[in-house]
Amino acid sequence: MITAEARFTLTVPAARFAAADALVSRLEENPLFEPMAITINETSAAEPLWEIVLYFATAEEAEDALSFDGLAGGVIAAVPERDWVRQSLDGLSPVSAGRFYLHGSHDRERRRAGGIALEIDAGTAFGTGHHGTTAGCLLALDRMLKRRRPRRILDLGCGTGVLAIAAARGSGKAVTATDIDPEAVRVTHSNAALNGVKGLVTSFVAAGLANPRIAADGPFDLIFANILARPLVQLSTGISRALAPGGELILSGITLDQIRWITAVYRSRGLVLRGRICRAEWATLIFQRPKRPQRNAAR
Repeated sequence: MITAEARFTLTVPAARFAAADALVSRLEENPLFEPMAITINETSAAEPLWEIVLYFATAEEAEDALSFDGLAGGVIAAVPERDWVRQSLDGLSPVSAGRFYLHGSHDRERRRAGGIALEIDAGTAFGTGHHGTTAGCLLALDRMLKRRRPRRILDLGCGTGVLAIAAARGSGKAVTATDIDPEAVRVTHSNAALNGVKGLVTSFVAAGLANPRIAADGPFDLIFANILARPLVQLSTGISRALAPGGELILSGITLDQIRWITAVYRSRGLVLRGRICRAEWATLIFQRPKRPQRNAAR
């Protein structure tokens, strides 16, 4: 989460995703300093390169971080005093994902007549629909809604709530939306009201699936988990158990080289891979729980 108090950035030269991801993992575990936020951004579609940006409250904190292995070549810059959120919106064009059309408030007049228009602004929680993971989940949802209407839906790690809101708009059913970040829950609640589904989307803070409210709302006919590969593995048992027989699971936050790993983990939980959607370096995987247990499923 990037907050208004961030005044300086430290940008690391672009690298291949594996190297950038490994550096982010070390940064998240380091005990020497704690940046206000860390983002990893794709800089080139032709030759996939990723840069890491760290946000700090003071220039001194950013300078101290330069001594960390891997950050020595980083560039420190001041965050402009102007409305940087609004500035970032200017570069976000509307995105089409099946029947869903996502736009910021600055592009409200560009809404198309058909389909489902969703207004989601960039801000203090992840998920505007412009990232390949979010767009992939929306495409998977669009395909699912052509076949069936889920009755019980969970958005695990909801961010801005874009997936929960899209599911509520597309199905007309109630959606449970959770996140470990209270700010994400607040933003989800606000965005649900803005998009006309305040009464359908229930958002609250929860770490993983360890919350009795999640159990009370389940089992679920549809679960979204657009997070990252490592948490998806850690949560695989709980996620699989929360899925109703015949229910579908849409996973993302997975890089192309992690597809086999995540597929093997969830197959071992008794789920069947029904499809995948790839956008740039990212994959969205669609699983289903068989209505009857498979005899050869790993236990």
